[in-house]
Amino acid sequence: MLIGLVALIVVAILVWRGDILRSGLDPEVPFQTYDPPPAPDYAERSAWALLEETATGEAAVFFVHSTTYDGGDHWNAPIDEPGAEGWLRRSVLPNHAALFARSGAVSVPLYRQASLYTRLTIREDAREARAFAYQDVLAAFDAWLTRNPDGPIIIAGVEQGGELAARLLRERVAPHAGLRARLVAAYLMDAVVPADEYGPDAVLPACRDRAETGCVFAWVQVREMDEEALRRLDRRAMGWTEQGTLELLGHRPYLCVNPVLGAPTERHAEQREHLGGANATDLEWGVRPAFLNRQVSAQCQGGVLRYSRPDSDAFRQTGSWADRRKAASYNLFYADLEADVERRLRAWDQSAAGRSARQSNSDSST
Repeated sequence: MLIGLVALIVVAILVWRGDILRSGLDPEVPFQTYDPPPAPDYAERSAWALLEETATGEAAVFFVHSTTYDGGDHWNAPIDEPGAEGWLRRSVLPNHAALFARSGAVSVPLYRQASLYTRLTIREDAREARAFAYQDVLAAFDAWLTRNPDGPIIIAGVEQGGELAARLLRERVAPHAGLRARLVAAYLMDAVVPADEYGPDAVLPACRDRAETGCVFAWVQVREMDEEALRRLDRRAMGWTEQGTLELLGHRPYLCVNPVLGAPTERHAEQREHLGGANATDLEWGVRPAFLNRQVSAQCQGGVLRYSRPDSDAFRQTGSWADRRKAASYNLFYADLEADVERRLRAWDQSAAGRSARQSNSDSST
């Protein structure tokens, strides 16, 4: 009987392990009564993971990082939480922010990010925590614009960072003609954004051609045959309302710009077209990773980028249960995106907006 009881307990743990681990990340305090950490001061260098990191390109890059804090003690993490900052510097910066370094000086604000737990539930508390994080991103962006008043800009974000950057585009960039003219492109990587907000007639449309500028390049990715991951995505996918809250997207399709093809097409990108991914985890800033090309095929299907299983073991999500639910600790499309950014920056530089900006800079210096 004892052996049977032990076996039953083991089976129960295996079946409900995810629920058990997820519940351990719940702060167990209503968000309405939660006392958040102190707000960052973006006039201070300590509020930035990177601040205008030296690069060869002429653009200024504003990058919003993905979820790095698991949860438990907080709905929104302090900016100096050691575990979260360690994951940011080991994984997120080298794999996702560094690809922009050849196109411009990269700035990455630390912000009171919503915890991983808020992305594993659709509770109202979790939605409020995710919306709360936006105020820091907005404050950082305005401080960054003060430091970068002219010239081409690139806005980028991964996962939670991409979704916060989407709201920034809607509320801060789209209404401002001057910022729209300066925008090379916005890259919302592995982020859920509704396609109907980026149609051809939108103020900020989806990128539809590799030489197009002032556009939005976004996708959310799920590996082929992983139907459970797709169901989880659809159950939890949310978008911003006009009031700045999050609501379930329901049947609204997601924007999918294929990172291999640089366009929102349903054409199947063959493995031979893949320029290369990289596992840059633990690389120091400024060290360019080795690329592994022809690793995956990719196709936008129903608004989701479905990609094939990579050939290399370098592209396997490892780490704890929580780590495997964060943005990937590698970048399958590193080389594809790096090339896309550089091409769009050249196109911006040759455009009327680029010529006007350069003329304005010349006038202000005389």
